[in-house]
Amino acid sequence: MSTPTLRVAIVGAGPAGIYAADILSKTDLDVSIDLFERLPAPFGLVRYGVAPDHPRIKQIIVALHKVLERGDIRLLANVDYGTDLKLDDLRTFYDAVIFSTGSIRDADLPIPGIDLEGSYGAADFVSWYDGHPDVPRTWPLEATQVAVLGAGNVALDVARILAKHADDLLPTELPQNVYDILKANPVTDVHVFARRGPAQAKFSPLELRELGHVPDVDTVVYPEDFEFDEGSMAAIHSSNQTKQVVKTLTDWTLKEPEDLTASRRIHLHFLHKPVEVLGEDGHVVGLRTERTALNGDGNVTGTGQLHEWPVQAVYRAVGYFGSPLVDIPFDDVAGVIPNREGRVLDVDGDHLPGVYATGWIKRGPVGLIGHTKSDASETIRHLGEDVAAAGEAFYTATERDPQAVLDFLAQRGADTIEWSGWELLDAYERSLGEPHGRERVKVVPREHMVAVALGREVPQD
Repeated sequence: MSTPTLRVAIVGAGPAGIYAADILSKTDLDVSIDLFERLPAPFGLVRYGVAPDHPRIKQIIVALHKVLERGDIRLLANVDYGTDLKLDDLRTFYDAVIFSTGSIRDADLPIPGIDLEGSYGAADFVSWYDGHPDVPRTWPLEATQVAVLGAGNVALDVARILAKHADDLLPTELPQNVYDILKANPVTDVHVFARRGPAQAKFSPLELRELGHVPDVDTVVYPEDFEFDEGSMAAIHSSNQTKQVVKTLTDWTLKEPEDLTASRRIHLHFLHKPVEVLGEDGHVVGLRTERTALNGDGNVTGTGQLHEWPVQAVYRAVGYFGSPLVDIPFDDVAGVIPNREGRVLDVDGDHLPGVYATGWIKRGPVGLIGHTKSDASETIRHLGEDVAAAGEAFYTATERDPQAVLDFLAQRGADTIEWSGWELLDAYERSLGEPHGRERVKVVPREHMVAVALGREVPQD
């Protein structure tokens, strides 16, 4: 009796899931792969987590698109794991399940006042300006002075989008509702706060240099924030990236005050630890920070010296965090699915048979696209080893016809979008942008996306 085709479901169609599918498809296994996605469109954080004025990074979508358009990996979008189907359902149709659901929530920042009105998570703001269909289409941009907490690229993205004039974003795929709200944004000053020094900032050199070229926006730094301990000097000498970041920041300290003539400003503050969001009548009215000092190894300790900054909104950009999944173990501290090199572990620390993880839900929200590829390779390697070790016993699915899962989803009332549906949505978004010389204009409401992808009449706003 010949071995049947291995049936594998991958939950999450961002870069991690698509890379895993691509790598699995190129193994020696006779495999059938279904790629599930909760949203009506694939590509995950590359579509919904990259700032619209970074088309270079969005070119990653071109490579991911080429993988899916081959036709040997089936996309099943607009299907929500936990609602439309659960683990036991997947086990009926598949021999193995790989979770690649990423990390889309904001990490917590437990300081007083963080829950005041006017205090936001950066991930929610990024989702809004990127046209994510699951967030409201409006955003309260009413503050003239804003604080952004964090020292990574997401903090820079948030600060830049808040400070940038909306008309300078028109050539991008920015949704119309986002442009309209940004156009009326009254902001004049955006303050970015990092608790450590310039040599510990996690900005990439390119992202940082971009700040110096935003039209009618000045970048302001403060010489008193530039402290370098032994740990800082070691980081500068050992990392070309750190050296470039520090050089760019140091060069900005040489700007003369009379040269700062823009109508909007981004202030970069180092050695300031946020300790409290200040409120009045339930709304943000300021931020209190504690001056910190480097202690020799690149870490900091508080000095007890407090500063208050008059701001009317606060955005925390202190990292992303994973979300638990129905029927799957979850580490509430690390925000990941417990696993050993991609093999998902149960409460006893044993491998949950046939269940795997890859991407940020596997290792946390760190690393670049290159890490995601190697991460997927590790998970797929272990899956292959498990298939080889178990032999026919690995093939546990009882409904092996690829049509069976589609019939099941239809019975559940799911409007499943396959690759041909995404191509319809892709073409429609491009058609919206064409009259304006733009590559595309994103369709935002979920019901509009589904209607276009399934060839239905698009509802009116």
